[in-house]
Amino acid sequence: MKASSLRVIGALLAISALVFAACGGDDDDSASSGNETSTSGGASNVNLSPASFTIDFAAMNQLKDIAAQGKGKIGVLLPDTASSARYVAFDAPYLEQAFKAAGLSSDDFKIDNAQGSASTQQSQAEADITEGASVLLLDQLDSGSAAAIEKNAEQHGVKVVDYDRLTKGGIDGRYYVSFDNVKVGNLIGQGLVDCNTAWNVSKPEVLLMDGDPTDNNATQFADGYKDILQPKFADKSYTLVGEPGGTWDQSEGQTLFEQQFTAHPNINSVVAANDNLGQAVISVLKGKSIPAKKVPVTGQDATAGGLQNVLAGYQCGSVYKPIYVEAQAAAAVALFLRAGMNPPADLVNGKVTDPDAKKDVPSVLLTPTWVTVDNMADTVIKDEFVKVSDVCTAALQSACQAAGIS
Repeated sequence: MKASSLRVIGALLAISALVFAACGGDDDDSASSGNETSTSGGASNVNLSPASFTIDFAAMNQLKDIAAQGKGKIGVLLPDTASSARYVAFDAPYLEQAFKAAGLSSDDFKIDNAQGSASTQQSQAEADITEGASVLLLDQLDSGSAAAIEKNAEQHGVKVVDYDRLTKGGIDGRYYVSFDNVKVGNLIGQGLVDCNTAWNVSKPEVLLMDGDPTDNNATQFADGYKDILQPKFADKSYTLVGEPGGTWDQSEGQTLFEQQFTAHPNINSVVAANDNLGQAVISVLKGKSIPAKKVPVTGQDATAGGLQNVLAGYQCGSVYKPIYVEAQAAAAVALFLRAGMNPPADLVNGKVTDPDAKKDVPSVLLTPTWVTVDNMADTVIKDEFVKVSDVCTAALQSACQAAGIS
């Protein structure tokens, strides 16, 4: 064989070795792929899961490189102040704190509240897109208007995160960040069962006071507490008295309960899907001079008023959802999307089915806590979710002391 031929063969073998090595590298990469970041950079040093987000916001420091790589604003669209006071008291300031802890300036994000108007929220979304938003973080008022917002965002190349409430019929490619709403409902249902036992309600006659049926969260809450209560309805140890049309409005809730209690004075156990509805029920019961620890009522959101009702013995407990965790998780997802990356698999820990689109939405699902007199001091008070002065009024001083709250 000629020397020139040997040289050619040697060159071919060398090239083959390089190609093989490159293919081997690709195989290693594919084995670790999945829901990893879609671009290289600072994401390699990020180690986040839902458990990472503590009240000091320290986990957000890991995202400074991601924030530096991102482009465009993050537009935050909050729904109202009527369904819950949380959006002004917690969501807005916590989201701002999360973004700034990750290194964003106030020019890099914008937080709006629609004050209950779907048309206002649509206008705010359009303004964000016009001003160069690359991500919308959307807590919607209703799925119809929200789906239109998301479609418009998609047409402009803007990524979307459903925040707290899933948009039914929303776009592909979005993410969802919320507490595990079925688990929230489970806690409410089990809380009622435990309360009926503790308060010696021997034959519970139960009324279900659901949230607004247009809110997918309300549907999931109801699924959760019905999972707990349905076996008891089936074996007739509990009786389902009724389930009137749902609402998040406290005055509407009070009217609904008054009507139901007039028609069914045997009601002695009430599922209220949040503290506002719980307050509506309790106001009627107090108006009829029904004493504490006679008619168990549930709640959610750990509001100051709800916690006062728990301490006073009118409410069984309330679901605590530490919003500082939810805000950080949502901000983290938005920052990855802003940088053209997928959030890491350890953070996106679940999926929720969009019942209209019939598709699963990758989700960050967070863990709620049932708060009673027994653990109030170690949860909502310790986290400064509510101020002691807002809960421990003069009439409740002895109850607060008994609960270890000072």
